[in-house]
Parts: sequence; C-alpha cells; structure tokens
Amino acid sequence: MQVNFPKLFLASLGVVASVPLYADNTPSKPNVVLIYADDLGYGDIGCYGAKNVATPNVDALLDNGYKFVNAHSVASTSTPSRYALLTGEYPWRKKGTDVAAGDAAMIVSPKQYTLADVFKSAGYATAAIGKWHLGLGVESGKQNWNEPLPVGLSDIGFDYSYIMAATADRVPCVFIENGRVANYDASAPIYVSYKENFQGEPTGRDNPECLYNLKHSHGHDMSVVNGIGRIGYMKGGGSALWKDQNIADSITSHAIDFIEKNKNAPFFLYFATNDVHVPRFPHERFRGKSGMGLRGDAIAQFDWCVGEIVSALKKSGLYENTLIILTSDNGAVTDDGYADDAETLLNGHNPVGGLRGGKYSCFEGGTRVPFIVHWPAKIKKQEVRYGLVSQIDFINAMAAILNVTLPKDAAPDGNQYAAEYWLGTGSPRLYVVEMAANHTLSLRMNDWKYIEPSNGPAIVPWGPKIETGYNKSPQLYRLFDDSIQTAIPDYSSVPNDPYEQHNLAEKYPKVVNEMSEMLKVLHEKPINWTIEF
Repeated sequence: MQVNFPKLFLASLGVVASVPLYADNTPSKPNVVLIYADDLGYGDIGCYGAKNVATPNVDALLDNGYKFVNAHSVASTSTPSRYALLTGEYPWRKKGTDVAAGDAAMIVSPKQYTLADVFKSAGYATAAIGKWHLGLGVESGKQNWNEPLPVGLSDIGFDYSYIMAATADRVPCVFIENGRVANYDASAPIYVSYKENFQGEPTGRDNPECLYNLKHSHGHDMSVVNGIGRIGYMKGGGSALWKDQNIADSITSHAIDFIEKNKNAPFFLYFATNDVHVPRFPHERFRGKSGMGLRGDAIAQFDWCVGEIVSALKKSGLYENTLIILTSDNGAVTDDGYADDAETLLNGHNPVGGLRGGKYSCFEGGTRVPFIVHWPAKIKKQEVRYGLVSQIDFINAMAAILNVTLPKDAAPDGNQYAAEYWLGTGSPRLYVVEMAANHTLSLRMNDWKYIEPSNGPAIVPWGPKIETGYNKSPQLYRLFDDSIQTAIPDYSSVPNDPYEQHNLAEKYPKVVNEMSEMLKVLHEKPINWTIEF
C-alpha cells in the first residue's frame, strides 16, 4: 500500500536522491558488532554530556564514528524494542511483545526473517550474547529448564548464543548456552514459576534477612538469588546460578571468545549488556568509579565492556573493518525497584540529558537514545548527525550494506535507505514512531511531535518518578532547532520546545489532524510512503 505524505510537511523534508553506499576503496563484508545497552539514557555517556561518570571507551568510538542526536528505540521498554530491532516489525503488530516474563515462550517466530538471517544469507557466523528478554521454548511457563529447550536462538539465525533468558531482575537466574542451561548442576534441578512460590523457598518479601547484597525499593520481592530479590519464583540451579557482580565479565569473555574463534571469517555479534538495568550490582573493581553509586558504577562497567570488545578486535587484526553500532533499548530510569540510591546520588548528572520523561514514557526521554556508528575503514572523522533515526531499520540497513536481497515480507516497517544515512550519505528518516509502555503512540516528523490521546496515570504508578505523557487530549510539541533544520514556512515563528513543555495541539489543529491521520495509517499496516511534489 502506498500513501502520499501529508503536503503540510513537504517543505521541510529535504529529500535527496539515493547515492552509492560505498566509496570505491571501501572494503565489503565488514564484521559487525551491535552493542545494545539496557536502560542507558540519552545523557548517560560522556560524548552525550554525562556528568560524574567517565566513558572513555565509548567516547573513543567517535574517533572514526558518527554521533546521532535524534535516534530512537521503537519503544520505551525492553522487549518491544528488541523485537522491533530484530524483526523490522513494529511490536504492536504482534501479540505478546510487552515486557516478557522469564518463562515466556519465544516471541520471535522461527518463521520470521530476522536480523541474524540477513547475516546468515551473506555467509556470516552469528552470535547473540547477553540479555535476551524475547522468550524461549514453545509454550510460556512450560519450559523444562533441565533439558535442551525445543525452540531457541538457533531457530532464528544465531549460530551461537550465551544469554540471560530475560533480564537480571527476573528468574531463571542462569545463563542459557545454545539452548540449554550453562554449567548445569544436576544436583540442583531448576524449577521456575511466575504464579506461586515453591515450598520452603525464601522470598525477599518474607525473608528480608536473605537480602544481603541489595534490598528492593518496590516489587522484586519474590525469590532471592545471590542475596538479591527477583521477579518470579525459582528453585534450584546450584552452581549454574549467576553472581550479579560477574555478569559483565561473563558475557564479555564469551563475546571475546566468539571474536577470536571467528576472526578468519565475517561475523555478526549481537552483544546485549545488562548494564545499566536493575539490579545494579557491578563488580567490586568498578565500585566508587563514578561517585554516583551503583548505577553510575554500572555505566563505568558498561564502558569497560566496550573497551574489551574493541581491544579484542584490535588484537585479532579486525578493528579497521569492523562496523560497531552502539545504542540502547530505551531511555533511562533511576529507581526501578532496588534501593541503590540512584536518585539521591546523581550529583548533577541527568540520565535523560535534560529530555522530558524516561523509560516507560511517551516523552522523548523514553525512546531517544545514544546511537553511535563506528567503522574505521569507512568513516574517517568525527561527525554529529542531527536527522531522525529509528532502530526499526536495522534489518534494512544491514541488508543494504551486505547487498542482501530481503524476502518479500521481511522487515515490513523498515526503511531501505537507512544505511545511507547511518554511514554518512543520503537523507535521514522522514518520521519516527515511538511506543510507550501502555502502547500509546507518538509520531516524530521533523519540526513536530504528536502524542495520541490515551488513558493512564500521569506518573508511572509503581515507583519510578517518571512522567508517562498519557493524556486524554492530543499533544503537539515543536521539537525544532534553527541550527539543524529548515522550518516549515507557515510555522517558522513557533518557538522551539525541545523539552516538550508547551502543548500546541489546540493552537494548530491542522497539524494535529494530519499527524493523527498519518499515525492511524501507520498503526493499521506497514506503509510504503511516497512523496509527490
């Protein structure tokens, strides 16, 4: 289905013709490392203005890289963002893509064409290491964690996987390697339930004396593993249980091992860290590095992981021709369930970089995230790029870089020209759709942001002090910077409002109507937008 863009916006689109993706002297088939941080906010790293915590390894990627300041995850929570990135399909098009329990069934179907499949089509070795949070097995709550799982990452294009089933605050608290529990301890069979506790097992709610490593602030009071309360109930695990302080070391060592084993053939590494998601319990060697407590120290730990990956690439002689993309699954949150003093120890640091909202929210702090593209063989200097970027385009961008033809129904919501802009040529995305925790959608389009009407509390109700952006009336904000874009002439006098403080919906009903109609069409089905002048 093709639909014309609303004529209201044509004056500011700045569309240019497609240009060749590669210069003649650029090598093809780069290794690709996607570093996907967890809850890392727009203002959480040095090159995006972080205070108190240093991120020298992340910042160094800009020596041969682009920093994008208007890049977005698809959703302001984890599971839907990851689903969209790996499938190129908006998460509201498929049931079951909300924040997943640790015993959820596989959300990405083996029938779907994935980001990993793009690389397999091009002859790459593929790996997923770190946080998964997209389900495992055939049926939710029915996995036998003591046997190989019948459906896993090998069914969606990954040759190797070493993952957390969900995230660190949810059971099961074991790593899954190639479809089965890593370091399985037969003397301590694993049982998992998200409905009821197992007889005789302590919980954070009833046995606070067991919380010797970290106490909860809200929720996270079910099974206790490694002296930390979790979401969900678990029995067993024995020596297979992870220690939170070792998670970053474990996933990083497995990533380095994959790089070394595949240094003679092109590879794709999906490296999804747990930092800075809760529970934040970094290794002792990072304690006190930030002056912001455990959350800041977890950012320092994340930066160390990046440095170790880069060092491994250099050691293997792969650094020059490795494309590294670093981004985050959603915006930042401070108090997300554990008493780690993240809010009280900010000391002037702003995790969302001054944006409004945060994780879970409709506002920009929910989905505007760091996005760095680094490729020494292709990118020769630092550059800040201001146009819109969406993680929905990953499949299309990688297919273009590798000259892979996508199947007809693959990545239905992606943009085939994304790679050109990511690598320094072409035009940015014309629009970005953002989804909040309650599925409220927002539409960003150059000068404007429209948030559709929705029901819900003004503040996240379960603990985090974050504005949701939910409102029964439409919202319209002018997110415009005179140094970056050319204003639509009819609205050039409207003040810039980058922090979404002034709702202009009543004043500009024409803009609201056109953006509302465009969002309705986008919500209904994938659209191939055309431009007619």
